[in-house]
Amino acid sequence: MCLRKRSGYRPPDLINAKIYTGPIPAERGGGELAMGGGRSETSALSGAGEARGLTTTQNSQRPNACCFCWCCCCSCSCLTIRNEEERRKRRRRKRISQDTKMETKLEPCPKPSVEEIRMWSQSFDKLMRNPAGRNVFREFLRTEYSEENMLFWLACEDLKQEINKSAIEEKARSIYEDYISILSPKEVSLDARVREVINRKMQDPSPHTFEDAQLQIYTLMHRDSYPRFLSSNIYKTLVQGGSRSSSES
Repeated sequence: MCLRKRSGYRPPDLINAKIYTGPIPAERGGGELAMGGGRSETSALSGAGEARGLTTTQNSQRPNACCFCWCCCCSCSCLTIRNEEERRKRRRRKRISQDTKMETKLEPCPKPSVEEIRMWSQSFDKLMRNPAGRNVFREFLRTEYSEENMLFWLACEDLKQEINKSAIEEKARSIYEDYISILSPKEVSLDARVREVINRKMQDPSPHTFEDAQLQIYTLMHRDSYPRFLSSNIYKTLVQGGSRSSSES
Protein backbone atom coordinates (compact mmCIF):
# COMPACT_ATOMS: atom_id res chain seq x y z
CA MET A 1 0.00 0.00 0.00
CA CYS A 2 1.19 3.46 -0.68
CA LEU A 3 2.72 5.24 2.29
CA ARG A 4 0.73 8.35 1.56
CA LYS A 5 -2.55 6.45 1.72
CA ARG A 6 -1.50 4.72 4.90
CA SER A 7 -0.69 8.06 6.61
CA GLY A 8 -4.06 9.51 5.57
CA TYR A 9 -2.58 12.14 3.28
CA ARG A 10 -4.81 13.42 0.49
CA PRO A 11 -3.28 15.47 -2.32
CA PRO A 12 -4.85 18.87 -2.87
CA ASP A 13 -7.47 19.25 -5.54
CA LEU A 14 -5.72 21.22 -8.21
CA ILE A 15 -8.92 21.96 -10.05
CA ASN A 16 -10.65 23.57 -7.09
CA ALA A 17 -7.48 24.99 -5.55
CA LYS A 18 -8.40 28.54 -6.46
CA ILE A 19 -11.84 28.25 -4.89
CA TYR A 20 -10.70 26.72 -1.58
CA THR A 21 -9.46 29.41 0.82
CA GLY A 22 -9.39 27.58 4.17
CA PRO A 23 -6.27 26.31 5.99
CA ILE A 24 -4.55 23.19 4.75
CA PRO A 25 -4.92 20.21 7.17
CA ALA A 26 -1.74 19.27 8.98
CA GLU A 27 0.00 15.96 8.64
CA ARG A 28 -0.19 13.75 11.72
CA GLY A 29 3.52 13.38 12.00
CA GLY A 30 4.35 17.04 11.40
CA GLY A 31 3.26 18.39 14.79
CA GLU A 32 2.60 21.85 13.29
CA LEU A 33 -0.32 23.29 11.34
CA ALA A 34 0.34 24.70 7.95
CA MET A 35 -0.09 28.42 7.06
CA GLY A 36 -0.32 29.66 10.69
CA GLY A 37 -3.27 27.42 11.63
CA GLY A 38 -1.57 26.53 14.93
CA ARG A 39 -1.37 30.17 15.92
CA SER A 40 -5.07 30.71 15.13
CA GLU A 41 -6.17 27.68 17.13
CA THR A 42 -3.87 28.62 20.02
CA SER A 43 -5.28 32.15 20.06
CA ALA A 44 -8.79 30.76 20.02
CA LEU A 45 -8.07 28.46 22.94
CA SER A 46 -6.40 31.28 24.84
CA GLY A 47 -9.38 33.56 24.22
CA ALA A 48 -11.74 30.86 25.42
CA GLY A 49 -9.69 30.40 28.58
CA GLU A 50 -9.71 34.12 29.26
CA ALA A 51 -13.48 34.23 28.71
CA ARG A 52 -13.99 31.39 31.17
CA GLY A 53 -11.75 33.13 33.71
CA LEU A 54 -13.66 36.42 33.27
CA THR A 55 -16.96 34.63 33.73
CA THR A 56 -15.69 32.93 36.88
CA THR A 57 -14.47 36.27 38.27
CA GLN A 58 -17.81 37.92 37.52
CA ASN A 59 -19.69 35.07 39.19
CA SER A 60 -17.48 35.33 42.26
CA GLN A 61 -18.25 39.08 42.50
CA ARG A 62 -21.99 38.70 42.25
CA PRO A 63 -23.89 39.65 45.44
CA ASN A 64 -24.89 36.81 47.64
CA ALA A 65 -28.65 36.95 48.09
CA CYS A 66 -28.42 35.58 51.57
CA CYS A 67 -31.13 37.75 53.11
CA PHE A 68 -34.33 39.51 52.23
CA CYS A 69 -32.78 42.94 51.79
CA TRP A 70 -30.63 41.77 48.80
CA CYS A 71 -27.48 43.36 50.15
CA CYS A 72 -23.96 42.63 49.00
CA CYS A 73 -22.99 40.73 52.10
CA CYS A 74 -22.26 37.21 53.13
CA SER A 75 -23.68 35.01 55.88
CA CYS A 76 -26.49 37.48 56.58
CA SER A 77 -24.08 40.04 58.06
CA CYS A 78 -26.73 42.78 57.88
CA LEU A 79 -28.91 40.84 60.31
CA THR A 80 -25.94 40.29 62.58
CA ILE A 81 -25.16 44.01 62.61
CA ARG A 82 -28.79 44.86 63.35
CA ASN A 83 -28.94 42.39 66.25
CA GLU A 84 -25.65 43.66 67.64
CA GLU A 85 -26.97 47.22 67.49
CA GLU A 86 -30.06 46.24 69.48
CA ARG A 87 -27.94 44.49 72.11
CA ARG A 88 -25.69 47.54 72.37
CA LYS A 89 -28.71 49.80 72.89
CA ARG A 90 -30.06 47.56 75.65
CA ARG A 91 -26.69 47.51 77.41
CA ARG A 92 -26.45 51.28 77.12
CA ARG A 93 -29.93 51.76 78.55
CA LYS A 94 -29.12 49.52 81.52
CA ARG A 95 -25.96 51.50 82.14
CA ILE A 96 -27.95 54.75 81.93
CA SER A 97 -30.42 53.43 84.49
CA GLN A 98 -27.65 52.53 86.90
CA ASP A 99 -25.93 55.90 86.45
CA THR A 100 -28.96 58.16 86.66
CA LYS A 101 -30.29 56.32 89.70
CA MET A 102 -27.34 57.66 91.68
CA GLU A 103 -26.48 60.94 89.95
CA THR A 104 -29.89 62.68 89.89
CA LYS A 105 -32.34 62.97 92.73
CA LEU A 106 -36.10 63.19 92.41
CA GLU A 107 -37.82 66.54 92.61
CA PRO A 108 -38.78 67.58 96.14
CA CYS A 109 -42.56 67.61 96.41
CA PRO A 110 -45.34 66.78 98.89
CA LYS A 111 -47.12 63.48 98.83
CA PRO A 112 -49.82 63.52 96.13
CA SER A 113 -53.46 63.29 97.07
CA VAL A 114 -55.87 60.69 95.72
CA GLU A 115 -57.46 63.32 93.48
CA GLU A 116 -54.08 64.27 92.02
CA ILE A 117 -53.16 60.65 91.35
CA ARG A 118 -56.45 60.07 89.51
CA MET A 119 -56.01 63.28 87.50
CA TRP A 120 -52.78 61.91 86.06
CA SER A 121 -54.80 59.44 84.01
CA GLN A 122 -56.91 62.23 82.46
CA SER A 123 -54.12 63.72 80.37
CA PHE A 124 -50.37 63.61 79.98
CA ASP A 125 -50.17 67.38 80.46
CA LYS A 126 -51.66 67.10 83.97
CA LEU A 127 -49.14 64.42 84.83
CA MET A 128 -46.18 66.49 83.63
CA ARG A 129 -47.35 69.66 85.38
CA ASN A 130 -47.36 67.90 88.74
CA PRO A 131 -43.92 67.39 90.40
CA ALA A 132 -45.08 64.24 92.17
CA GLY A 133 -46.50 62.96 88.89
CA ARG A 134 -43.19 63.58 87.14
CA ASN A 135 -41.36 61.66 89.87
CA VAL A 136 -43.65 58.64 89.59
CA PHE A 137 -43.51 58.71 85.80
CA ARG A 138 -39.74 58.95 85.95
CA GLU A 139 -39.60 55.87 88.16
CA PHE A 140 -41.61 54.05 85.51
CA LEU A 141 -39.29 55.26 82.73
CA ARG A 142 -36.37 53.90 84.73
CA THR A 143 -37.89 50.41 84.54
CA GLU A 144 -37.99 50.78 80.75
CA TYR A 145 -34.42 52.11 80.56
CA SER A 146 -35.61 55.42 79.08
CA GLU A 147 -35.21 57.76 82.04
CA GLU A 148 -32.92 59.98 79.95
CA ASN A 149 -36.00 61.34 78.19
CA MET A 150 -37.36 62.84 81.41
CA LEU A 151 -33.92 64.05 82.47
CA PHE A 152 -33.47 65.84 79.15
CA TRP A 153 -36.91 67.43 79.41
CA LEU A 154 -36.19 68.66 82.95
CA ALA A 155 -32.81 70.04 81.87
CA CYS A 156 -34.47 72.00 79.07
CA GLU A 157 -37.02 73.41 81.53
CA ASP A 158 -34.19 74.50 83.78
CA LEU A 159 -32.40 76.16 80.87
CA LYS A 160 -35.49 78.19 80.00
CA GLN A 161 -35.43 79.76 83.48
CA GLU A 162 -31.84 80.95 83.09
CA ILE A 163 -31.13 84.62 82.23
CA ASN A 164 -27.36 84.84 82.72
CA LYS A 165 -25.53 84.63 79.39
CA SER A 166 -22.52 82.66 80.62
CA ALA A 167 -24.74 80.27 82.60
CA ILE A 168 -26.90 79.73 79.50
CA GLU A 169 -23.86 78.80 77.43
CA GLU A 170 -22.55 76.47 80.12
CA LYS A 171 -25.88 74.69 80.63
CA ALA A 172 -26.50 74.43 76.87
CA ARG A 173 -23.09 72.84 76.39
CA SER A 174 -23.75 70.43 79.23
CA ILE A 175 -27.14 69.43 77.81
CA TYR A 176 -25.61 68.89 74.39
CA GLU A 177 -22.81 66.68 75.73
CA ASP A 178 -25.15 64.68 77.98
CA TYR A 179 -28.19 64.12 75.74
CA ILE A 180 -27.47 65.20 72.13
CA SER A 181 -23.96 63.95 71.42
CA ILE A 182 -23.80 60.53 69.79
CA LEU A 183 -20.90 59.69 72.11
CA SER A 184 -23.02 60.09 75.23
CA PRO A 185 -24.54 56.99 76.88
CA LYS A 186 -27.61 59.12 77.68
CA GLU A 187 -28.26 60.22 74.09
CA VAL A 188 -31.95 60.80 73.37
CA SER A 189 -33.63 59.77 70.13
CA LEU A 190 -33.92 62.75 67.75
CA ASP A 191 -34.32 62.95 64.00
CA ALA A 192 -31.77 64.50 61.65
CA ARG A 193 -33.72 67.72 61.12
CA VAL A 194 -33.86 68.54 64.84
CA ARG A 195 -30.18 67.72 65.27
CA GLU A 196 -29.30 70.06 62.44
CA VAL A 197 -31.32 72.85 64.07
CA ILE A 198 -29.57 72.26 67.40
CA ASN A 199 -26.11 72.33 65.82
CA ARG A 200 -26.95 75.63 64.16
CA LYS A 201 -28.33 77.19 67.37
CA MET A 202 -25.36 76.00 69.44
CA GLN A 203 -23.24 78.63 67.69
CA ASP A 204 -25.08 81.19 69.83
CA PRO A 205 -26.90 79.31 72.64
CA SER A 206 -30.11 80.70 74.11
CA PRO A 207 -32.71 79.44 76.60
CA HIS A 208 -34.68 78.06 73.65
CA THR A 209 -31.82 76.24 71.89
CA PHE A 210 -33.35 72.80 72.53
CA GLU A 211 -37.01 73.78 72.16
CA ASP A 212 -37.66 71.60 69.09
CA ALA A 213 -35.85 68.64 70.65
CA GLN A 214 -37.75 69.03 73.92
CA LEU A 215 -41.06 69.01 72.07
CA GLN A 216 -40.06 65.89 70.15
CA ILE A 217 -39.09 64.03 73.34
CA TYR A 218 -42.27 65.20 75.07
CA THR A 219 -44.33 63.82 72.17
CA LEU A 220 -42.38 60.56 72.30
CA MET A 221 -43.10 60.09 76.01
CA HIS A 222 -46.75 61.01 75.49
CA ARG A 223 -47.39 58.57 72.65
CA ASP A 224 -45.09 55.74 73.63
CA SER A 225 -44.50 55.64 77.39
CA TYR A 226 -47.59 57.28 78.88
CA PRO A 227 -50.13 54.59 77.80
CA ARG A 228 -47.93 51.87 79.30
CA PHE A 229 -47.50 53.91 82.46
CA LEU A 230 -51.27 54.01 83.07
CA SER A 231 -51.47 50.21 82.80
CA SER A 232 -48.31 49.55 84.81
CA ASN A 233 -48.18 48.08 88.29
CA ILE A 234 -46.49 51.25 89.57
CA TYR A 235 -49.49 53.44 88.79
CA LYS A 236 -52.12 50.83 89.68
CA THR A 237 -50.53 50.21 93.06
CA LEU A 238 -50.41 53.93 93.71
CA VAL A 239 -54.12 54.34 92.85
CA GLN A 240 -55.14 51.37 94.95
CA GLY A 241 -53.06 52.54 97.90
CA GLY A 242 -54.55 56.03 97.73
CA SER A 243 -58.09 54.67 97.50
CA ARG A 244 -57.51 52.36 100.46
CA SER A 245 -56.11 55.12 102.66
CA SER A 246 -58.98 57.49 101.80
CA SER A 247 -61.59 54.84 102.60
CA GLU A 248 -59.96 54.05 105.96
CA SER A 249 -59.96 57.70 106.95
